[in-house]
Amino acid sequence: MRRRSLLGVVVIVTILVCNAYASSWPEALVNKAQELRALADAKKDMPASLEGITVVAGDKAQELWKSKNVVFLDNRIKAQHDTEKIKGSAWFFTDDLIKEGPSFADKLDKSKEYVLYCNGVKCWRSPAAAILLHSVGFKVYWYREGIPDWKKRGYPTE
Repeated sequence: MRRRSLLGVVVIVTILVCNAYASSWPEALVNKAQELRALADAKKDMPASLEGITVVAGDKAQELWKSKNVVFLDNRIKAQHDTEKIKGSAWFFTDDLIKEGPSFADKLDKSKEYVLYCNGVKCWRSPAAAILLHSVGFKVYWYREGIPDWKKRGYPTE
């Protein structure tokens, strides 16, 4: 009886450990996201570029916005997204992506391309999401200047 209980506990612990490991990001990616967050906390600009990710400015972002195969992902907090967003954008919270792991990206369609944005050059969420989604095979663009630039240009919001 004791042996079965011990075996049951071992099986449960093994499953939990495997699930936790399977849903986690590689340490280097988590560290990069933490570095970006630290920059934001220090009120510093995000890097001008991200390895392997195309950075787009306003005109290119608008051109992509008009494409049928491109989805804009708003990485800001929900209240900001609900208040005003780039017209047609979907909410995709970076904090959940980090916490839930790569399986959170399963909500997205890999046949699409994604433009990620947040609150401009001091916001860490869109570059962090871009790095993570790129690492699991998504085609992403980073709109570094984000919604402040979009609004300044007079492009559609809702």
